[in-house]
Amino acid sequence: MTVTLRTAAVELDSAAVRFRSKKIDVTAIREVSLSVEPGEFVSIVGPSGCGKSTLLKLVSGLLKPSSGTVRLLGEPVTGPRHDIGYVFQRAALLEWRSVRRNILLQAEMRGMPAAEAARRADELIAMTGLAGFEDALPHELSGGMQQRVALCRALLHRPRVLLMDEPFGALDALTREQMNVELRRIWRETDTTVLLVTHSIAEAVYLANRVVVMTARPGAVRELIPVDLPEEREYSETLARPEFSTTTAHIRRLLG
Repeated sequence: MTVTLRTAAVELDSAAVRFRSKKIDVTAIREVSLSVEPGEFVSIVGPSGCGKSTLLKLVSGLLKPSSGTVRLLGEPVTGPRHDIGYVFQRAALLEWRSVRRNILLQAEMRGMPAAEAARRADELIAMTGLAGFEDALPHELSGGMQQRVALCRALLHRPRVLLMDEPFGALDALTREQMNVELRRIWRETDTTVLLVTHSIAEAVYLANRVVVMTARPGAVRELIPVDLPEEREYSETLARPEFSTTTAHIRRLLG
């Protein structure tokens, strides 16, 4: 019998990052090892300044490890990667461009065929509930809708790995809950591998298959926690489940 081994979507092996200057020597993360399977949703939580965003920069190739290795889709990460999607806390939309033209900015930067990009943009606009707002400018949109546009822009080229750095941190609580539901639905429809950095324990557990809990700086993986929840997750019902309460309480204890 032939056994086919799946290549990890993201793999860090003893990765460390140190920042050195004449005045300071700081270890941001140390000896981080993590393997993320294709199509998996992994959340990363930890104290402020523990290196959560640094991990995403390593995976994207925006930062090189001081030691250890980082692999993406089986290949060593040696520089900025163009086959990922990246969503930041701020939507960073161009104020003079409409919703559609902000999304298509990704296509212009990557040289995607215009017809293919337009079809993909239409799919994403429908998927994220932006239909009817294609010609709206950013200042005419709510914060949640702006983040939907940013998500569409990041998904336009069908990245196999999506990195999200506290994407809903600036939203009000109700909008953030709605975006959590939307993100999980979109993730299941696209089968993209997602790494999400968040300060919200509830958000981390609701969205993910596994949660990485990091230590204070220098950041290291304190524990990798599987999330024992159904694949179908209605928001209020999920938060009321004993498994959800048990997992969030355990993470809070780990974070002190």
